[in-house]
Amino acid sequence: MTTAKPLALGCVADDYTGASDLANTLTKAGLRTVQTIGVPAPDLPLPETDAVVVALKSRSIPAPEAVARSREAEAWLRQRGAAHVMFKVCSTFDSTDAGNIGPVADALREAAGEAIALVTPAFPETGRSVYQGNLFVGALPLDESPLKDHPLNPMRDANLVRVLARQSASAVGLIDMATVAKGPEAVAARLDALAAGGKGAAIADAIFDRDLETLGRAIVGRRVSVGASGLGLGLARALAADGRGTRDAAGAAVGEPVGGYAACLAGSCSQATLGQVAAAEALMPVLHLDAGRLLAEPEAVIAEALTFARERIAAGPVLIASSAEPEAVRALQSRHGSEAAGHAVEAALSAIAEGLVASGVRRLVIAGGETSGAAVDRLGLRAFLVGPEIAAGVPVLRSAGRPEPMLLALKSGNFGGPDFFARALDMMG
Repeated sequence: MTTAKPLALGCVADDYTGASDLANTLTKAGLRTVQTIGVPAPDLPLPETDAVVVALKSRSIPAPEAVARSREAEAWLRQRGAAHVMFKVCSTFDSTDAGNIGPVADALREAAGEAIALVTPAFPETGRSVYQGNLFVGALPLDESPLKDHPLNPMRDANLVRVLARQSASAVGLIDMATVAKGPEAVAARLDALAAGGKGAAIADAIFDRDLETLGRAIVGRRVSVGASGLGLGLARALAADGRGTRDAAGAAVGEPVGGYAACLAGSCSQATLGQVAAAEALMPVLHLDAGRLLAEPEAVIAEALTFARERIAAGPVLIASSAEPEAVRALQSRHGSEAAGHAVEAALSAIAEGLVASGVRRLVIAGGETSGAAVDRLGLRAFLVGPEIAAGVPVLRSAGRPEPMLLALKSGNFGGPDFFARALDMMG
């Protein structure tokens, strides 16, 4: 890595699309940001930057593995001069009583030599707020929202003090809204008081962006924190106000135009992605994969999809989708098992992504968090510069450390409006 100055901020993210969301937030707030896929190799060439987000796939793996990977990422960031490291988690605090938020937070706090870490998943821009330690999704407490039935990490308790205490080795306190409203000094004093009382973590209330800014100013001089992209926003604004940012950070990241063909992949079955695929039908050729057949004869389906694309991409973008209505997905999962079905679809779409790039695609849009992660791994992409925002939480990414650059957009299923694919391709040039 060839940074001429120490990193203003280091971040460890527990999944790829969440890392992109955070990197996008930091860039908009004025920090030149690089997102890496996994802990970078020592010889990976990266440009000068203000912040690095190390993207891991550690949200739902066994806690000891998540801790080991996160510690490795934290050590790499410290070696690059990051005085503050933020552990980025989902804004719905996805984590079972076995982890992984608590164990990783404990480990990073210990590595940083801090007595206490501030924790908040609040991100008002996406409807996530915390009040009296309870997480709300819009107007609903977390345990009354649809996210209570998350397939991997069902969230049945909205009180994050209780949630974190059940999976952490340390006691957990609360920094309530009355304290946050008094400003950064009051938050810092409350943190110190909780630490003196034996607490190792403190859930912080936040309802508005100004609350996040207060939290960011309170902790920017400390060494570790835990939160969603909203906390990253507060930290980035505090750093930018201190002169540790870059003017037009997003514009600087995209650089020269990237040629080659363009294509889209959709692996998410969310209603938002289904609507986006339907809207794309009027703009580009769309191939709908038969997921059942894909599981039965994947090689044949992959070959047919690549033939479909190669016959058309010279004339313009194409979209290949495995997305299906919820009833069809449930039927497939009941026959094959949800985990096996999901892995099979991700593997097939990542193989298609590899074939598309081999055929000259250099602008690639991918819908679906797991699909995005599988494709990025298959393509061997290790780092991105973060450019302008396509939709909330979804930036244009330019590959770094690769001889021939690519532009990508990696989005979680529910992100973006109906015209997402067209908008992404338009912004990629």
